[in-house]
Amino acid sequence: MNPLILRTVSIERPLKKAFYGFIVVLFIAYAYFQARNLILGPSITLTSNPEVVQHERTLSIVGSAHNIKALTLNGLPIHTDEAGVFTHTLVLENGYTIMTLAAEDRYGRTTQLTRSFVYTPGPT
Repeated sequence: MNPLILRTVSIERPLKKAFYGFIVVLFIAYAYFQARNLILGPSITLTSNPEVVQHERTLSIVGSAHNIKALTLNGLPIHTDEAGVFTHTLVLENGYTIMTLAAEDRYGRTTQLTRSFVYTPGPT
């Protein structure tokens, strides 16, 4: 038998295995990319970064929530637009106020974001 033919056959098999392995890894990466929102669950991000000490009675809370079925602020439902952006005005009590944003996805997984604020009236 010709030695050149034997060499081609012996190299061809590992190349096929490497190619098929690459295809499997590519498929797994694509499946993870498509399912990442299901895997990661709900997320909440605040785009406004209010100070802890506030001198105004009202505070505007702006942020975004993704992969959610319901979003609440201190137990009351708030709504998002199609992009997941929400804006809500929080009325601060005298002294210490705790704000809790809670999100739930359609599988029952939840996440919370808690911030504390201190209201002290400013000079009039």
